[in-house]
Amino acid sequence: KEAVESNTALHQVIGDAIESGSDGKIKRDIIALVKSRGQIADMLGLDDVIDLVIPRGSNALVSYIKANTRIPVLGHADGVCHVYIAPTASADSAGKLVVDAKTNYPSACNAMETMLLHKDTLKNGVAMNTLMSLRSAGVKCLGGPRAMKAGLCDVAAEKMKCEYGDHTCMVEVVDEMEEAIHWIHKYGSGHTEAIVCSEDDPNGEIFLKNVDAACVFKNASTRFADGFRFGLGAEVGISTSRIHARGPVGVEGLLTTKWQLRSQGLDYVEEFGGDKPAKVYTHKELM
Repeated sequence: KEAVESNTALHQVIGDAIESGSDGKIKRDIIALVKSRGQIADMLGLDDVIDLVIPRGSNALVSYIKANTRIPVLGHADGVCHVYIAPTASADSAGKLVVDAKTNYPSACNAMETMLLHKDTLKNGVAMNTLMSLRSAGVKCLGGPRAMKAGLCDVAAEKMKCEYGDHTCMVEVVDEMEEAIHWIHKYGSGHTEAIVCSEDDPNGEIFLKNVDAACVFKNASTRFADGFRFGLGAEVGISTSRIHARGPVGVEGLLTTKWQLRSQGLDYVEEFGGDKPAKVYTHKELM
């Protein structure tokens, strides 16, 4: 509702561009403007004419659309992103990265919601310095069971999986990286996950390989999970699906394949079969 006037203005601009750019050959009514939930419900039933739905909005909106249509849906409902601090990470690097991941745009779907600390970071001072960096940036740190037991946080997290969307994050302690990965797979949303470690730490590459998410980063903020930052142009959305497009999606991510065959003369499958085929497949690279 709060965007109805802006959407109406954008709809007018796009319609004008379509008609003027095509010299009137294409009419503006190829673009429809949906203004109410009732219209959304009607649209979701048009699986015979709509190929794809890309919802951009709240968790409730995306979940509703996924549950109420047979049209393929590209997108994600949650953005529960983790940053795992390895024991080889420096306090300076860890602090800078998590502050950026949490505070650069807290309501974004690629903002950090949970920080996982290797147990050794409690001994080498990295955990405390990283928490101080977050708190100095105005971030409220809620503790998981082990973080509370270690005295890292004053207030316990009510849920282990939560997209806060503000200057709040959860903190938990893990024994090993494998435990961190298990936690991410259990409580994450498959969006974006990151590890902070030394450049030569082999666990960095293991983390990149073993974490199942659309985007997995080593020593880079989760906020880099963005179509523009990936060089895809205007971002259409971010998909956590494993089918077709995954991760930040640009225009190319919306494309599918159409195969065309042109024979020189006539070709039929029987010619390519048997012990002595008349013709053989070359399987040359054509493009």
